[in-house]
Amino acid sequence: MKLIFERSVSGRGTRYLPDCDVPVTELDSRFLREKAPALPEISENDLCRHYTELEKRAYGVNDGPYPLGSCTMKYNPKVNEAMAALPGFADVHPLQPAHTAAGCLEVLTQTAKYLCEITGMDAMTLTPAAGAHGELTGMMLIRRYHEQRGEKDVRRKVIVPDSSHGTNPATAAMNGLEVVSIPSTPEGLVDLAALAAAVGPDTAGLMLTNPNTLGLFDPHVEEITRIVHEAGGLCYYDGANLNPIMGVVRPGDMGFDCVHLNLHKTFSTPHGGGGPGAGAVGCKAFLAPYLPAPFSAADPEAPEIPAESIGAVKAFAGNFLVIVRALTYLKTLGAAGVRESAQGAVLNANYLKALLADTYEMAQPGYCMHEFVMTLEREKQEKGFTAMEIAKGLLDEGVHPPTMYFPLIVHEALMAEPTETESPESIEALAEAFLRVYRAAEADPEGAHHWPKSTVIGRPDEVEAARHPVVRYVPAQEGTQEA
Repeated sequence: MKLIFERSVSGRGTRYLPDCDVPVTELDSRFLREKAPALPEISENDLCRHYTELEKRAYGVNDGPYPLGSCTMKYNPKVNEAMAALPGFADVHPLQPAHTAAGCLEVLTQTAKYLCEITGMDAMTLTPAAGAHGELTGMMLIRRYHEQRGEKDVRRKVIVPDSSHGTNPATAAMNGLEVVSIPSTPEGLVDLAALAAAVGPDTAGLMLTNPNTLGLFDPHVEEITRIVHEAGGLCYYDGANLNPIMGVVRPGDMGFDCVHLNLHKTFSTPHGGGGPGAGAVGCKAFLAPYLPAPFSAADPEAPEIPAESIGAVKAFAGNFLVIVRALTYLKTLGAAGVRESAQGAVLNANYLKALLADTYEMAQPGYCMHEFVMTLEREKQEKGFTAMEIAKGLLDEGVHPPTMYFPLIVHEALMAEPTETESPESIEALAEAFLRVYRAAEADPEGAHHWPKSTVIGRPDEVEAARHPVVRYVPAQEGTQEA
């Protein structure tokens, strides 16, 4: 397939804009580039065909299951898109007077109210642009809490389980805090003895995902939060895995003080490819004064930033149309539907796990929540194929592979999350694909090293791509491709 730059023909294009009928204002030369950018010149027909060709190469939830563990790539109902496309939402400008955007402000208010109810929190900000941004905001609240108590230089340590999402230690470090990793038990849960030994007068807080990245709900979660609170720390809930518990149990009732939510995961708005996302952050009442402003807590029109606030974390009210989609999803489901959705996620994950358990070794036996982890460590040592081969082989089956090599505490890991939006037939077809690939790899391990065979791009040299990436196109007259 040619790049759009390679399709370019000098002088070709499509012109729809009328001639300018107002005086032309020239920019000062110091703001102008020395020569025009090398943009592609292409007809509308060729442009449409180019993007259609790209679309045919892409894989998404409209093509089939997207079982990426820890990502919750569920189907996005089209009614969400219809609501987000309403002119009153799609055409709103963030700087227009508040009284002309009353409906949009009501969307923010209602969404915050519903999310507080689902999480057991007292206040919510919808400003953060993504999950990791929400994490950063949540930990800024905890840091500000300790600053206000005069313990800024005392409480410097954040406890993070070794099974955590990689963003957790990164978030703590970006807040200038020290990360303390604690091990998991053989059962894949938090080691209570190690936690008790780690906490102390220097503890700022704990970052925890529950269910964790092994897809396990920790039955000792209330004991975990109690240990941290008794040491004077606060408890932060990573909401990336909220999908299997929403409407069933609330982080606030488990003892967590603040939480971030991935609206683009749990609440069914599209994500992938870099965005857009939304990382709502909720907190208990005692942390509410520290929320980012002006779009915080109950009054999205509040013009002043409270003295205690962590300040602005993003311009305006976050990714508004993502929030519209999330509110549509919640209103469509209702309270009973939210709970049923979570139960469906757990049911589908356990069904897929049961269909695969006789062939694939599970990192943890028994029931899981929304996702589960398989290990190919034995196959690597005894049969000559790895988790990578299985993932690549699934591409030949027309199936998007699960998450590879995560969590790090499981060697040769494959983590699958089918989500609640897949039918029993879809789950069964997905399982058959997994089993066919396993049998093929077992029969010909050497051949498996060359998968995939049927995709447009075969097995790339990933080391070369990482070390010497080609990140921009250089026209032939300017030289060769550059890294």
